[in-house]
Amino acid sequence: MDKTDVIVVGGGLVGMSIAYGLALAGRRVTVLDEGDDALRAARGNFGLLWVQGKGYRNSPYASWTRQSVALWPRLNELLHADTGIDLHLRQPGGFQLCMDDAELAEETRRLNWLRDAFGGAYPFELLDPAQLKKRLPGVGPGVVGACYSPMDGHVNPLKLLRALYVACRARGVVIVNGQSVNAIDQCVNGFEVRTAEHRFNAEYLVLAAGLGNRQLGAMLGMEVPVRPNRGQILVTERLQPFLHYPTTYVRQTDEGTVQLGDSLEATGFDDRTSSPVMAEIAARAVKCFPRLENVRMVRAWGALRVLSADGYPIYEAAHDSPGAFVVTCHSGVTLAAAHALRLAPWIAGELDEPAIAPFNLARFKDLREVRYAH
Repeated sequence: MDKTDVIVVGGGLVGMSIAYGLALAGRRVTVLDEGDDALRAARGNFGLLWVQGKGYRNSPYASWTRQSVALWPRLNELLHADTGIDLHLRQPGGFQLCMDDAELAEETRRLNWLRDAFGGAYPFELLDPAQLKKRLPGVGPGVVGACYSPMDGHVNPLKLLRALYVACRARGVVIVNGQSVNAIDQCVNGFEVRTAEHRFNAEYLVLAAGLGNRQLGAMLGMEVPVRPNRGQILVTERLQPFLHYPTTYVRQTDEGTVQLGDSLEATGFDDRTSSPVMAEIAARAVKCFPRLENVRMVRAWGALRVLSADGYPIYEAAHDSPGAFVVTCHSGVTLAAAHALRLAPWIAGELDEPAIAPFNLARFKDLREVRYAH
């Protein structure tokens, strides 16, 4: 039996961020990763560090998101020191592009609510088409306006995942790939986790397996209400830099390619692409930036987001299984800094974290309808 301090089940952005934070705290960590055939949310991430609009009617989530983005320079600094990998972190602010007056009015209403919730300390600007064209040259005439927030940014999500793996290994984290958990048992000295070929023992256990948390939580008698939501992304050929700010629909990467996305599809566990949705994504991108009309698409893929029953994260310290934790969210990049630098120390028992209290499983007991966060 392999023994360690903490077992983290899940090798995506959430699990690896927590594993890295635990390693920073001096814990011996083993990560069990199902492998590349798993339904990974990390492979479809758009790379945004997004604040504006998040947490509408849920100010604790808005606050948690803001705190994480504020911690991102520190995480970037730590990962670069450990790996030398440039994550291309940029935090110039971001634009929510609005395609019609109703969309602009709704976004304005949400941002005004958030500004009121923070006593006015929630910066954003509303831009009409003329103002927007000065800030984003080349924006299309079909964009009726935009909301800009200086709190937003972006990063290369694939380089982030790679850096987390390299940094974790450099700090002694054992990463075991191709491991599907078959059983979890409580024992005198913590937990025994069994796969087809191995047994692992640790005092602490973190379930960070995305959609797999429903089945894993059931092994400890917990109901973890997560479900998939498909998003599709298209990627263009490399272009000369033209977009120096992230937007919710279009983002130019550090390598020059342009990502197009932001679909929301209830398709169960089907992570394939579909021509009608891809056509809609492409048409909207061209409406945002007409220069994209004749560029070549080089890649497209679908991936499954992990959504809880109300759309917000789940951070649970299991009462019936002391030492076990459940972590789930759909913003693995935005929240990576909070997971590594705030949540991991909480899991390690080094500090209380009152900011996460609203995100435990108890809130679902009285939930009567499923709703998703914006």
